[in-house]
Amino acid sequence: MTNEVLSGQEQQLVKTAKIVYFLYLAALIFGVTSIIGVIMAYIYKKDSNPEWINTHFRWQIRTFWISFIGGFISALLCVILIGYLLFIALFIWWIIRCVKGLKWLNEHKEVENVTTYFF
Repeated sequence: MTNEVLSGQEQQLVKTAKIVYFLYLAALIFGVTSIIGVIMAYIYKKDSNPEWINTHFRWQIRTFWISFIGGFISALLCVILIGYLLFIALFIWWIIRCVKGLKWLNEHKEVENVTTYFF
C-alpha cells in the first residue's frame, strides 16, 4: 500500500469502488446485486478523479458486461451441456477479477490493463 494521503473525495470514491466489488461478489449468491453495482460504477465513473480510481470503475463495468455476454452464451450452450462448464469458468473468472480489483484498490494502484478480457 502506498503512503499517500487521499483527499476526502478520493476516500469516498475508493469506498464506493469497494462497495461495487462487494456487490459483485454478493451477486454470486443474490444475482441482482451486480446490476446495482454496475449502475453505481457508471454513476461514479464520471466523478472519479484521479485516473487510478477511474480505472477501477471501468474494470467493474467491463467485468459486468463481459460476464453478461458470457452468461448468455453459457445459457444457450447448456442445451449441449458445455454451457455448464462455461458457467463454472465464468464463476471463477468473476471471483478472480473482483479479488484482483480489490487488491489493487487497497494498494491505491490503478488496474493494470483495464481492457483485458482475462485477469
